[in-house]
This record gives sequence, C-alpha cells and structure tokens, in this order.
Amino acid sequence: MHFDLITIFPDFFRGPLDYGIVRRAREARLLEIAIQDLREFTHDRHRTVDDRPFSGGEGMVMKPEPIFEAVESLIGPVGDASKPRLPCDGAEKTAVVLLSASGKLFNQQMARRFVQCERIILICGRYEGVDERVAEHLATDEISIGDFVLSGGELAAAMVLDAVTRLIPGALGNEDSVLNESFSVLQERTDGSVSGEDALATVFGARGILECAQYTRPQNFRGWEAPQILVSGNHEEVRRWREHAALEKTKRNRPDLLVSEQRRGQTKISGDD
Repeated sequence: MHFDLITIFPDFFRGPLDYGIVRRAREARLLEIAIQDLREFTHDRHRTVDDRPFSGGEGMVMKPEPIFEAVESLIGPVGDASKPRLPCDGAEKTAVVLLSASGKLFNQQMARRFVQCERIILICGRYEGVDERVAEHLATDEISIGDFVLSGGELAAAMVLDAVTRLIPGALGNEDSVLNESFSVLQERTDGSVSGEDALATVFGARGILECAQYTRPQNFRGWEAPQILVSGNHEEVRRWREHAALEKTKRNRPDLLVSEQRRGQTKISGDD
C-alpha cells in the first residue's frame, strides 16, 4: 500500500512515521509513504497556498490550484470536472482524502474500506478551511477525526494512516488482534456460531463495540481483584465473560455505538435484565 501526504509542513511527519507499527510496516515493505510539500506547487515568489475567501470572513482559505496540481502530479488529471469523484471501495484503487472538520466522521468501518485501496492520498487542510472545489471535484472522501477543530490536518492524517496500516495483512504480529479489539464486531467470529452471549451481536451496528476490560498481574492489586474467571482456564467461559464485559463497557462509555433502544428491545440479552 502507498500513502502520499500533502502538507505545508512536511517536517511534521518525521516523528509519527518512525515508530511502532507504521515503522515496522515500512521496514517490511508492506507500506510506502511519500510526503509532498504543497508549496512546491505554487507559482509566485511567496509560495502562497491561501487567500481571503469571497464575500469576506475570518481567516484565510487554502487555494485550489496548488492542491489540484499536487494531486494530479501523482495520479494524472482528475477527469471530467462535472462528475463527482467516487469513494475508494476496492474497485477504485486510489483514494484522495481531504482531512476537514466538515467531513464525515472517520471510523473503523471506513478504515477497513481504505485498506482495500492500493493508494491513499491524504490532503492536510490548514487555516480556516479549503476551497470547496477540492472536496467536490478532487477528493473521493472528506473526513474528520472527531467533533472538534484542530489547527491543521497533519495530526488527523497521521491517525488515519496508523489506523489503516494496522489492517494491512502482516502489519500486526498477531492478526487476531484486529478482530478482538475495540470497534470489532462479534459476527466476525470464525466459527460462525451464534448462541448465548453471541446473540449480542444482533444488536450491534456496523461500528461494533469497545474492547472488553483487560487485567494483568498481580491478580490482587491494592485490594482490587482481577475477575477470577480470567484465571480459571475455562476458555469458553472466559470468551463469554469478555463478550459480556465488552457490551457493558460499550453501554457505559459509548452507547452511541449500539443500535436504537427500539431495536434492542426486540432481542433478549442474557444478563441484561
């Protein structure tokens, strides 16, 4: 997989790309990353990438010309400007992603879609925003990492890159980690069975649930005991405990990940009386 990062601060990525799974994936040649300095695609002596918005307003807006030229230098002309760009879904091999506070919320389901692409171009917005023609006619996706505003898209781009890299086959030492972490879905169990606590899967949305609580040694820490069942050796009971604990943590911390109360009421959940 290949990532291109388009930014006015190329040195920003010297740290985030040199650690952890991203570094290991690059060393294993599972991942290639190139950084494009947006100012190299300007044509004035001040290397201007922003301008005042039409009709006025606070701050400056990133101009479309340098961004279009930067992307087209990588993939060629974008084609008929009258047609909207299509999101990368595996058939479309290249995703052009604009990081924007106004974009769709990035989640694990979107990361799974992106990992089907061969190339992902991340455009890091700055200032008060980006000319809307970039979102309408150049980007295949406009995404946000949360309901808050950052100074620029570089941090968001690093987070998207990390989330997608983890899903590349071979990037993780234990591939089952992808199935058993937060935002996974119980339907992904390989045996295909649905019984007991597995019935909880019927009330999850596509975003899945949080990972269950984790414990390590010592079993007794300052009088707080780790659940006895986790050291019982009964793998089936441990599995069931983890699924129920995951649901409880999701209801407590992220109830928005669960489907509506009306649909939940149609399914009997063991231990949820």
